[in-house]
Amino acid sequence: MAANTPCGLVSLNHVGVVPKNEKEMEQNQTQMTKDNNTNIDYTQRAQWLRAAVLGANDGLVSVASLMMGVGAVKRDVKAMLLAGFAGSIAGACGMAIGEFVSVYTQYEVEVSQMKRDMDMSGYKECEKVEFEMRMEKRRTLPNPMHAALASALSFTMGALVPLLSAAFISDYKIRLLVVVAMASLALVIIGILGAELGKTPKLWSCVRVLVGGWMAMAVTFGLTKSIGSSGLEL
Repeated sequence: MAANTPCGLVSLNHVGVVPKNEKEMEQNQTQMTKDNNTNIDYTQRAQWLRAAVLGANDGLVSVASLMMGVGAVKRDVKAMLLAGFAGSIAGACGMAIGEFVSVYTQYEVEVSQMKRDMDMSGYKECEKVEFEMRMEKRRTLPNPMHAALASALSFTMGALVPLLSAAFISDYKIRLLVVVAMASLALVIIGILGAELGKTPKLWSCVRVLVGGWMAMAVTFGLTKSIGSSGLEL
């Protein structure tokens, strides 16, 4: 009887449905696999992609801006490199900790909301299991540790660009120009990679990160230069 059928299952014997043979089932399974390979849900990449792009962009821009700020008042390459190295270590640790705390908070909020939805639903026990399975499929819960590691690693990789650019150049003006040029090139690459992985427009992504990086470096250099020119002993 249909009344004895478990939740989520429908008995088809009473309507005369003939089970498919093994060949048809294999064909359907192959087609389903092809559909799953072609229909990629790019929203599942959003969490780690956001952390990676944010970390790389932040590491590149903040360390390059820090080195430009020091270079505005100090011509010594050692001062620029020490400032950039300290900024890269502090920034990577700060990004990892901040990302872990924020993402774990988001994780707890989503899990708590799912539990409240189940308690308020008033479903039977078997229907609650189905409800939980649907919620798990609909919501891709973030992984705090993955986000933290992605942020720290990408921040460090981004910070290496201005550090390596200035490490072997003794001339002051050429050093600043090379840092700006290499940082700009890296920003364009970050924009292209982020757009490619997320399947978004590449041009707008490149312009967004490039202009933002230029503004950060220019403001840091200009303000630090003005403080140094005002007679403050550094």
